[in-house]
Amino acid sequence: MTYECIKFELTASTARISLNRPDKLNSFTVQMHEELADALTRVEAQGVRVLLLTGEGRGFCAGQDLSERQMSSDEVDLGHTIETYYAPLVRRLRAMPWPVVVGVNGVAAGAGANLALAGDIVIASESASFIQPFCRLGLLPDTGGTYFLPRLVGEARAKGLALLGEKLSATQAAQWGLIWEAVADEAFSARLDALCEHFASAPTKGLAATKQVIQDSLSHSLDQQLDLERDTMRQLGKTADYAEGVDAFMNKRQPQFKGE
Repeated sequence: MTYECIKFELTASTARISLNRPDKLNSFTVQMHEELADALTRVEAQGVRVLLLTGEGRGFCAGQDLSERQMSSDEVDLGHTIETYYAPLVRRLRAMPWPVVVGVNGVAAGAGANLALAGDIVIASESASFIQPFCRLGLLPDTGGTYFLPRLVGEARAKGLALLGEKLSATQAAQWGLIWEAVADEAFSARLDALCEHFASAPTKGLAATKQVIQDSLSHSLDQQLDLERDTMRQLGKTADYAEGVDAFMNKRQPQFKGE
């Protein structure tokens, strides 16, 4: 597939995807969804150690492009749109067996804001912002918004963001725990590069297990989670990366993890 709505770079260790409709603040169309799905299939088929998702221009993603013909029809089925495009995208990102870093380079609104929250490590430039504008259209936060928001910032703040639709600055988002970090605009690209470099040489299987077990904890009792930790640690204790980590620690050297 030839990509027009995204930019895609794939190496042995790193996949980089940039939403690429800067004149429309990278808002989603069916074509963008299809291209992004194709790129993720290629990433899944090859296997990497980190995926970076960001946007081109002055915005990360403004959500759905409401000017798209399919979205402006009086007979549009929004449930079908979510079931066909947005829900599968969120599920794929959450299931990736490696860290997913999201670089929010500008405004993240609607589905774009909640897509960012599906990542594992979310870094935003200080000039970026997060907006849940669904209330202005008589809708609710989709693309996992009603799931991520209360778990990240609590019910009171989640309801405030969803019911008022007010802009939340990147700095405030970091202070609230909505994202991992807000960085100065001039340091943003370097910070993303450093994270990708870090994860490209990290113990990938251990990181994948960590993100999955944390995600599973949201529906587990304490006893269930303790059992899951036991079983997962048993598996990780047999990996080459664990052996390498222990040997490096004992010999006071830097580990050379291979993600195995």
